[in-house]
Amino acid sequence: MDRIRIRGGRPLSGKIAIGGAKNAALPLMAASLLTDEKLVLTNLPRLADITTLSHLLVQHGVSITMNGAKPEETGHVLELRARRIANTTAPYDLVRKMRASVLVLGPLLARCGEAKVSLPGGCSIGPRPVDLHLKGLERLGATIELHQGYIEATARKGLVGAEIIFPVVSVGATENLMMAATLAEGETTLVNAAREPEIVDLARCLAAMGAEIDGAGSDRIRIRGVKRLVGARHRVIPDRIETGTYIMATAITGGAVELVGAEYAAIAAVARVLEGAGVEVTETPKGIAIRRRNGRLTGVDVMTEPFPGFPTDLQAQMMATMTTADGAAMITETIFENRFMHVPELCRMGANINVHGASAMVRGVPKLAGAPVMATDLRASVSLVLAGLAAEGETVINRIYHLDRGYEHLEEKLAACGAEIERLVGD
Repeated sequence: MDRIRIRGGRPLSGKIAIGGAKNAALPLMAASLLTDEKLVLTNLPRLADITTLSHLLVQHGVSITMNGAKPEETGHVLELRARRIANTTAPYDLVRKMRASVLVLGPLLARCGEAKVSLPGGCSIGPRPVDLHLKGLERLGATIELHQGYIEATARKGLVGAEIIFPVVSVGATENLMMAATLAEGETTLVNAAREPEIVDLARCLAAMGAEIDGAGSDRIRIRGVKRLVGARHRVIPDRIETGTYIMATAITGGAVELVGAEYAAIAAVARVLEGAGVEVTETPKGIAIRRRNGRLTGVDVMTEPFPGFPTDLQAQMMATMTTADGAAMITETIFENRFMHVPELCRMGANINVHGASAMVRGVPKLAGAPVMATDLRASVSLVLAGLAAEGETVINRIYHLDRGYEHLEEKLAACGAEIERLVGD
């Protein structure tokens, strides 16, 4: 099993290119099921999660081709065509590898009138149930049954528009129901909808395919169903989580880096918090520049919230960044349960962190010390990379397959900015 070895203490300096957003690309790929014409996605990251969903779509009958970018483009180009849906079942062996696989449910049901999708089950950062997806589809006229670990959904006469009020904000449910509603009869309104940039990006792509959608980016989205959708070409937005991660990597090492292709508006809440901690985050013609002001970082409190608040997917990285800050920082997780599994590993490196329910008190220490540590999930694993970059001595991170789900060429990007980091290929 591969590992990453880091010898810390080197400030990052240089430029890092920000890739396309994984969390935007996955629902966009699922949207290919809504049409028999070709959907072309550009600026696509090459990640394990992209590969996993590609395998699932292929068994549904989608033909997929991935190419390198044209000279004027960045990222990869993915061509998807679901000329005919060969299979409406999403099997457990594929769905269990990635929870986002449930996003095929809405498109399959809308286009074919039926879908059988394995329940994704639990995960290392909390259960993340799909009940909001199912209740929403029932409001659109679907019949839902749970049988032997599978969601069996039918809508023999097609879906019908309705008002759906989410009791809590859910990005996945908003995406699934937005896609399903594009082919439903009449108008659908999603109330208390998620407002993330990835939702807006999906709406833009669906509109290019002929969907009629208003209000994406607000908490009220209206979709007027159409008879069919057509092919389109769409560029995936830059990854705001990758952006935030490299901002914090620069901050914890005391470096100066320009993130090429990053969009400030997508990480404005993160920038405000870090500016209070002593980090300068400024827009440039090509992206965002980051520089730590003189001296140590200052501890600041953080609470995760749905967009436009501080993202839960940057909570672990923020905690690592605060481990060597001056003073204390209270970090509160409001989105997912059990998302502090990185705490014991950071403490192995000398961090002073105490967890109290949904909050963690981080008291800054003068320095971290390298140690062997183990990744537990995607964002936890990259928080250990950040800690290793700042620590004295050698850090070896085990179970880094989590990293490959969400970060493309992480070692190469950091090494190009002066980090002493390498992948150790295991058995």
